[in-house]
Amino acid sequence: MPPHTVRPTRFLLAEDDDDHAELVTRTFARKEPAHRLDRVNDGEAALRFLTRQSPYEQAERPEVVLLDLNLPRLSGHEVLAAMKADEELRLIPVVVLTSSEDGGDRRRAYQRHANSYVVKPLNFLQFQQLIRDLCDYWGGWDSHLPTAPSA
Repeated sequence: MPPHTVRPTRFLLAEDDDDHAELVTRTFARKEPAHRLDRVNDGEAALRFLTRQSPYEQAERPEVVLLDLNLPRLSGHEVLAAMKADEELRLIPVVVLTSSEDGGDRRRAYQRHANSYVVKPLNFLQFQQLIRDLCDYWGGWDSHLPTAPSA
């Protein structure tokens, strides 16, 4: 399959803002091919999901994580650090999707091996386009390791 062919990809969205999550979910629902999007709304739930702890024992591991930094319980920085310290999770690409334009946040995210740092646009249409572009890039252009065995 050529690298530019968009293929269905499994994403995990760690986002506590319901409006942002709804926009991401609706944009994903309109994409072809259909991507799978799971959502958690705090940092502890993100790690439980990724490590298949209760109530996520049956969860399929995502191929890409979209991670907000300002999460309750555990921050996005803490989730990112835990993921990159875990041998099974460290190869999952992490896109920091945040409202923080702070250079310190950006630096810390890259120091913790984030694959990308994207600031959420305030404009609705730009935010929607950003999500479409993320779907296309991570579902087609990027050659990340699939989590499921290939057929």
